[in-house]
Amino acid sequence: MAGQTFKITGMSCANCAIRIEHTLGKKQGVRSARVNLAMENAVVEYDKTLLSPGDLINTIESLGYGVIREIESQFSTPAGKIDHEKEVREKEILKLKHRFIFSLVLSFPLFAAMVLSVLRIPVQLLHNPWLQLSLATPVQFFIGGRFYKKAYLALKSGGAGMDMLVSIGTSAAYFFSLYNGFFKKIPHHSHPELYFEASAIIITLVLLGKYLEAKAKGKTSEAIKKIIGLQPRQARVVRDGYEMDITVEKVVVGDRVLVRPGEKIAVDGTVLEGNSAVDESMITGESIPVEKSAGNRVIGGTINKNGTLGFVAEKVGKDTVLAHIVKIVEEAQGSRAPIQELADKVARVFVPAVVSTALITFFSWLIVTGKISTALISAVSVLVIACPCALGLATPTALIIGLGKGAENGILIKSGESLERASKIDAVVLDKTGTITRGKPAVTDAVTLPGLDNTDWFTLAAGAEKRSEHPLGTAIVNKAKEENLELPEPTEFFAIPGKGISAVIRGKNILVGTQKLMMERGIEVKVEAEAGGMALDMVNEIKTELENSGKTIMYTAINDRLAGIVGVADTVKEDSADAIKTLQKMGIKTYMITGDNYRTAQYIGNLVGIPGKYIMSNVMPEHKAEEIKKLQEKGSMVAMVGDGINDAPALAAANVGIAVGTGTDIAIETADMTLMNGNLSTLITAFHLSRKTMVKIKQNLFWAFIYNIVGIPFAAAGFLSPIIASAAMAFSSVSVVSNSLRLKRLKKIKIIPQPPHI
Repeated sequence: MAGQTFKITGMSCANCAIRIEHTLGKKQGVRSARVNLAMENAVVEYDKTLLSPGDLINTIESLGYGVIREIESQFSTPAGKIDHEKEVREKEILKLKHRFIFSLVLSFPLFAAMVLSVLRIPVQLLHNPWLQLSLATPVQFFIGGRFYKKAYLALKSGGAGMDMLVSIGTSAAYFFSLYNGFFKKIPHHSHPELYFEASAIIITLVLLGKYLEAKAKGKTSEAIKKIIGLQPRQARVVRDGYEMDITVEKVVVGDRVLVRPGEKIAVDGTVLEGNSAVDESMITGESIPVEKSAGNRVIGGTINKNGTLGFVAEKVGKDTVLAHIVKIVEEAQGSRAPIQELADKVARVFVPAVVSTALITFFSWLIVTGKISTALISAVSVLVIACPCALGLATPTALIIGLGKGAENGILIKSGESLERASKIDAVVLDKTGTITRGKPAVTDAVTLPGLDNTDWFTLAAGAEKRSEHPLGTAIVNKAKEENLELPEPTEFFAIPGKGISAVIRGKNILVGTQKLMMERGIEVKVEAEAGGMALDMVNEIKTELENSGKTIMYTAINDRLAGIVGVADTVKEDSADAIKTLQKMGIKTYMITGDNYRTAQYIGNLVGIPGKYIMSNVMPEHKAEEIKKLQEKGSMVAMVGDGINDAPALAAANVGIAVGTGTDIAIETADMTLMNGNLSTLITAFHLSRKTMVKIKQNLFWAFIYNIVGIPFAAAGFLSPIIASAAMAFSSVSVVSNSLRLKRLKKIKIIPQPPHI
């Protein structure tokens, strides 16, 4: 299967998107097709052995739409891609503007004639049928030709949309005027009933609406454009001992890149030399600059503040963090939220229903009044006021802005469905390590059991942990390095998920891990009397004292004999307690889940304000998903927040899985959302944003439905002229997009300060 994105031009309403989607979906070899009216694109998954991109382009163009294929090789950077899309959009907006102005110039005399007629001011020239015909005809068939063409192609493919309604409505007014002006006999000294102004002004107002809509839609993607615009165009590299400035597209993996104070970092890499603070707020949403020195990673697009850095390029082009963020957000913006299904179902039957209503209106007025002109005006009003444009834009415009706003704040949301589910969350489960706490614990205690040398057993324990990726193992290794201990290399190493590790060093079997691991291996957590007299209750006393201080206990055994006890403490993140308090105020029950023992878990829970009954301790990685399911069975919509490999099953099981960006790739890949900076305060913003976005979508759908529910009966009853109806129709879409744009002003929710625990 291959995936391809196509930029589509010429879509005018929800029915256009539905028709393209339906036609592509029917083709043999197409697995899925999603068309987004607001993004003006189609994302197609297809079997490349059966279809080529050219086949798909031909299919879309056969429906009367233009296609711009996004050629990946042409745009090696997001910045190049957005420049191309901006150029295409600006051309389309300029084209609409010119057509609108031309149509306005021709329509204005017709409008003036109508106004003067109402005011009973005779101006023979303006009311001359030949003049009106000469002005209205270019508007009807040159400017309005696009509506006829698309209406024909829509009918040919078995669909109909806004173009059909405009074509029928304006044609009725135009040809009725043509008949009255040149074929119908009228009394001497009487003026024929002409409605050329109605057809011309309807087309002019529709074009104005499309022009304003195109400009407004251009603003919906400003957040993602802002992110893309972060990428610098130039990079300074050192090749063969010479410094040179090259375009960022020419940077290759392995290049040595230099960045001076105030410059943007060109690509992702690892610092080789220099010290500086780097502003990463555009990626993580975190305003405080991050200190960088040799060995630290740097991200392309971030800003070097004060020192000069030299780094090796490791990820370039489409592989950078910035490009990955852009890809995720663009894919999400092209996705569909479940709430949109209602609008799509209505749009499918909308046009046939409107045409039927217009016919009923026409014949009803004709029977009641006997006047074909009155019947025609009301029927035309029904046709032009009813347009599914607003329905088609209600959901995607709000989604595009909401997802873009999230990216601005360091929140990556993978789909519209994820965002909608996040708005309904009433319970959140927080993994302790790396989520509530920093996830970088440090050794605070190393208790040697009698009969052993402290340095010897701890050196072996640290050597065994050298190959471990677990934060507790890393803490032991870091402590050994601080003590300048020479760490031996293990000849064998095995990780035991959730329990510890085993290794062989210098022929000795080393075991480092939990009390449960020791017991499973038949090692009693006690010391024999002849080994020095330390009794079991003494070991328990040390264990209890460390656990009551919120420290995690790890035991070390050498050749199946207990050798030492390590106490490790993980500090709570500064914003955890305040964020948890705010979550609770938002009506979201907050749970903590951890593999730590009961006492340690309760200690950390007390620090951050999580009630004891909401703390899940001693939970093995494979059982975390089960705990999520238990909450769901009680009727809760559950979000899981975690950062480790062992959190992936729970992230997948939750209604919304949320990974912290400081965690592992597999956790981020599994999750529905990613918090780039790893702070829980960002989680508050994510929930707040999802709720506000859904409010906007519901407001848009409400007004789109109400507009038609109220407007069509008014038009049918003869209370709206075709011109007023067309103006209302033209601006309905603009109002929906404008309402969505208000999301751009969304402010972060205030975090409630949590009083310190003693």
